[in-house]
Amino acid sequence: MVLRVSYPETYPDIAPDLELTTAPNARKYDHFDVQAEKAQLLDGLQPTIEENLGMPMIFTLVTTLKENAEALITERLEMAQKEKEAEALKAEEEENRKFQGEAVTKESFLTWMDGFKKEVAAEEKRLQEEKELEEKKKRVAQKEKKLTGRELWERGIAKGGDEDEEDDDGDEGDEDPPPPYEDVAKMSVRD
Repeated sequence: MVLRVSYPETYPDIAPDLELTTAPNARKYDHFDVQAEKAQLLDGLQPTIEENLGMPMIFTLVTTLKENAEALITERLEMAQKEKEAEALKAEEEENRKFQGEAVTKESFLTWMDGFKKEVAAEEKRLQEEKELEEKKKRVAQKEKKLTGRELWERGIAKGGDEDEEDDDGDEGDEDPPPPYEDVAKMSVRD
């Protein structure tokens, strides 16, 4: 800001003429505008002017003007900070409301406990039904299990060939094959 001072002929017995303007190419501040604060700042100089009538006062006026402007900016910054803190506190309270649940009383606890017991019983029933279904599937799968060739041979179920075909000697396969283990017992292993 720029303080323009015009001295009347009878200065310092009367107050100088003061004009406050914005400096050319001055940057704009968020919390201070010279044009908007001009009247308030010049009115703030009146007590200093009255105290210093009769002696040179320009340095005192500049110092007082600077202090008043700094006080005004500080006051606005504090107000902005308080607003931010109030908003943060309000947001925090809103956030904390999410975590506040219903107050637990004896009646609400008993109601919850009944529901919880029912839920646990339903879950146990469901698990038991799943287990029974799984066991039933296993039993059915075991019954339907087809035997491998080895298992057929070991149980003596396997035949030597198709029953419709004739044997090499021309007879049909009416004879029962020998038990599977007899031939195996007669075998010997040599190195």
